[in-house]
Amino acid sequence: MASRRIGALGAAITGLAVAALATLPMAARAQEAAPEGGEAAPVVGWDEFVDSLRGLPARMLAKLPKSMQQDPQIRAEIGRIALEALASCSIEVLGADPQAPVFLPAIGQVLNVGQPNADTVYKSTSVDPTQVYRIAGKAGTIPIAVIAQVLPGSNSRPHLDLSALHTDADGRFSVLVGAEPPEGYDGDFWKLEPDTRRLMMRFVSSDWSGEVQPVVTIERVSGPMGRPRPSAEELTARLRSLPRAVGYIAPMFVARVEALAEEGYVNRFKAMVPPEGALASQFYYDGVFDLKDDEALIIESDVPETCEYRSLILTNGLYETIDWTNNHSSLNGAQADPDSDGKLRIVVSEEDPGVRNWLDTAGYSRGIIQGRWTGCSSQPIPSVTKVKLADVRKHLPADVATVSPEERDALIRERNRAYQERALW
Repeated sequence: MASRRIGALGAAITGLAVAALATLPMAARAQEAAPEGGEAAPVVGWDEFVDSLRGLPARMLAKLPKSMQQDPQIRAEIGRIALEALASCSIEVLGADPQAPVFLPAIGQVLNVGQPNADTVYKSTSVDPTQVYRIAGKAGTIPIAVIAQVLPGSNSRPHLDLSALHTDADGRFSVLVGAEPPEGYDGDFWKLEPDTRRLMMRFVSSDWSGEVQPVVTIERVSGPMGRPRPSAEELTARLRSLPRAVGYIAPMFVARVEALAEEGYVNRFKAMVPPEGALASQFYYDGVFDLKDDEALIIESDVPETCEYRSLILTNGLYETIDWTNNHSSLNGAQADPDSDGKLRIVVSEEDPGVRNWLDTAGYSRGIIQGRWTGCSSQPIPSVTKVKLADVRKHLPADVATVSPEERDALIRERNRAYQERALW
């Protein structure tokens, strides 16, 4: 086929700097000693970091079938995922500080590791459960705006729903976060669990153009402001934590598509048990799409009577989410309406079939279709029918919504514009 152009992450990084600090003196002394016949490394931990990256692509490729390992295109894409993991983890290592917290970009369109949802902006911050923080800001209108405490080894996480907080006349909120509320305090309070070292914030939008994201800040209030010069030991600990974090997240999902195919879920769906860190009240289903140029899939489903949020997205064969702002490769409840008979039907193909509810594979012949029902009254598993692309319209209602090539181009341009207007960084 011609080419046309995150919960586990928190588990990987949380606590690594603390662990590195605990082992630093011996490791630092070992590296500071000049190797026989050589010179001491000028930056403690740097050689270990570089050496860990050298073998990373090979470790990632080893998870794939031989045919994929030998494909130059796949090899190049493995390199991209390794860079994405490095960039995402580097932001965390450089900026995460429980004494001076800030919500940092985690994963997304550019940091496309861990299969980000097209409608979600992910940010995270480090916290210290012995400290007290204030999370404040201004409420928005998006369907889901939540902050979760990352508890290693658990998918049961305390969530703070920003829409449930009290707001003033200007829509502003303020909530204290800590082990216990201060004596006499009667405002909004969120208990910080003893093992929590990281918070993950998710903003999930449906109508990218019409909805307003919340504005959120975090500050430590259990001590004076200020951030002194980091010690050499702290900087070394941060650098030492990076290889393990990147080595954990980069290979984590590259074999996900092939594993699902081996289970027999090719061009059909199964309920998916999400990995650690999934959004509360969210039901997932997924399956592998495997299509030739002249083929298409028709996905058909009932629509729950009530539903807070729903979506379908595509990934490529290495479980990166297909670029959803420059392609029509994701659809949510505001972007895909049911047909006149109440059924939701979506076509998956590389070539545009001219129906409005279309998911563009963007040159990838194989990948995953993943669906989400969040806060819905039911969780139907859609049916999947493979047809010839030329016959798509024969399998759809006569009054199915259609678009012209010019209208499709306008839709994608609007997607791109609206997405860029969101607070991504």
